[in-house]
Amino acid sequence: MIAESAKIGINVKLGENVVIEDNVVIGDNVVIGHNVVIRKDTVIGEGCVIGDNTVLGKKPFKASASATTDEKELPPLVLGKYVTIGANCVIYRGAVLHDFVFVGDLASIREDVEIGEYTIVGRGAAVENKTKIGKYVKIETNAYITAISTIEDYCFIAPNVTFTNDNFLGRTEERKKYFKGPTLKKGARVGANSTILPGIVIAEDTLVAAGSVVTKDTKPRKIYIGVPAREYKDVPPEQLLENQSYYKD
Repeated sequence: MIAESAKIGINVKLGENVVIEDNVVIGDNVVIGHNVVIRKDTVIGEGCVIGDNTVLGKKPFKASASATTDEKELPPLVLGKYVTIGANCVIYRGAVLHDFVFVGDLASIREDVEIGEYTIVGRGAAVENKTKIGKYVKIETNAYITAISTIEDYCFIAPNVTFTNDNFLGRTEERKKYFKGPTLKKGARVGANSTILPGIVIAEDTLVAAGSVVTKDTKPRKIYIGVPAREYKDVPPEQLLENQSYYKD
């Protein structure tokens, strides 16, 4: 089904059973897989690839007990140029994915999320609402990015990393005043299976070792290890962001 009000560019390839709702705009040379649903007003830039069974522009459902989902009118989902979305993904209305973003299969990206150019969101990763992610970030398989988080440019988040935003674990009304996910400053790296507590700031070029639990803000260019994470030593000079061939200031 393709709505009459949809605007579709040239050389767009559509799979079987695609649904395109009212006022959708699709640029030139886009490839859309089978069973894709594109909700109303969604904007898809030129050269994008959308995998099978994906839903774009979904409106959020609000659970009665949700403390971070707002009931409000959201702007359309916007995908920049040459964005790739894998199979079985759900990307919500109100998100913005800039040029050359790559999203792996089974990932979920909520409303009020902005993702910068060339960032990778890995297979099965979840990015919750009110989160801002910079450019050239890599978020690997099954990472959980909680609501109200900030990830600056060139950060690396390994598989199964967990961000948290509620020190009260769902108890008391007081907790709603303090909801805040972690902030990762430019070039920060977090190892596999690490947990970052609410509101923690991971400083520039910090390295958090695998399996750590970060309970306090870190210092720049230091390695942190353990439960709770403690300062271990300096990040080696050859690992600093400024010394990487791919880094663009």
